[in-house]
Amino acid sequence: MTGRGAGGLAVGRAVPLLVRWGISADADLVYRCLVSFGSRDAGTVAANLGLAGRRVRAAIDELEDADLIGPTAASPEPGAGAVTWQAMPVEVAVTTLRQRALRRARPAAGGFADLVRPGARRPLAARRLPDRATTRSRIAELVALERTEHLAMNPEKVFSADALAIAAPMDIALLERRVRLRSLGRSPADGDRSSRHATEFARLGGEYREAPELPQKLMIFDRRVALIAVDPLGLDEGTWEVVDPGTVASLVSLFVRYWTEATDPRWNGVPEVVLTPREKAIVALLAQGHTDTSVAKELGMSTRSVTYALRSLMDRLGVENRFQLGLALGAMQAASPHSTESTDGEDR
Repeated sequence: MTGRGAGGLAVGRAVPLLVRWGISADADLVYRCLVSFGSRDAGTVAANLGLAGRRVRAAIDELEDADLIGPTAASPEPGAGAVTWQAMPVEVAVTTLRQRALRRARPAAGGFADLVRPGARRPLAARRLPDRATTRSRIAELVALERTEHLAMNPEKVFSADALAIAAPMDIALLERRVRLRSLGRSPADGDRSSRHATEFARLGGEYREAPELPQKLMIFDRRVALIAVDPLGLDEGTWEVVDPGTVASLVSLFVRYWTEATDPRWNGVPEVVLTPREKAIVALLAQGHTDTSVAKELGMSTRSVTYALRSLMDRLGVENRFQLGLALGAMQAASPHSTESTDGEDR
């Protein structure tokens, strides 16, 4: 079993795109759910993915027929209760699919492979982008073409400075072009570098929600093209680029399911607050890229005082970390990057 049980993700697992071997989009999603979250029954899978029960049951039948999943040892006898299903390890599943000769995918260099599913009327267009650099280049191309909507699912809790330096300008460019941008993530660790991007993201109209767990790193461009990470939690193993309408629609449904149940960390029923001059100065300097230490030096106060001031502000707004604080302040337009008025007269 590759999952970690009901409460955790299988970190670092490279999950292939099963549709390239003839598996349906629904079955591909069900397999990913079982790999990521661990063994569970059909009803739980349906709830996790937002799919109708009949579709999940059909997908389970398909996966069982292909020897990609099986009942757990603790499952009841047929007819005695809900069967709990577990996914075969990824490497076993790949070997099984190849041995069954459903379809050996051979992507042409730089182009889409014709991937045929049994009974399909037309080929499934998909290709693998082999690594992070190739994926980022393709993301930039797709972002430049977007006109209506960008959907992003990010299961990682910390963004590197390198990743943020690339992603933040593209987010801003989309929002300035009036492209609707919905970003779905997990609550980031406090101090995550993306907190500096949150204020501008919210100010320009970016929509952000958080969920306790997310199954896959995913981007969908104008509901026409989807990039799904080979490793559910990152881009190091590359991505699958899919343009098959049925598969993209299933991925949109997966995103919408998690989006509907996620929460916006900016709004927790807390009354609007008014920042003091010192708080405005601190927030403005942090938005410019300063650290707590350099803020303290600029304002002639101790680093501890800066930390306490931010903690107090987070408590008043009902948020848990600086990323959420940036979103809340951006939505309130409570601070301007140029607002560095004097803090004279306040305790330091």
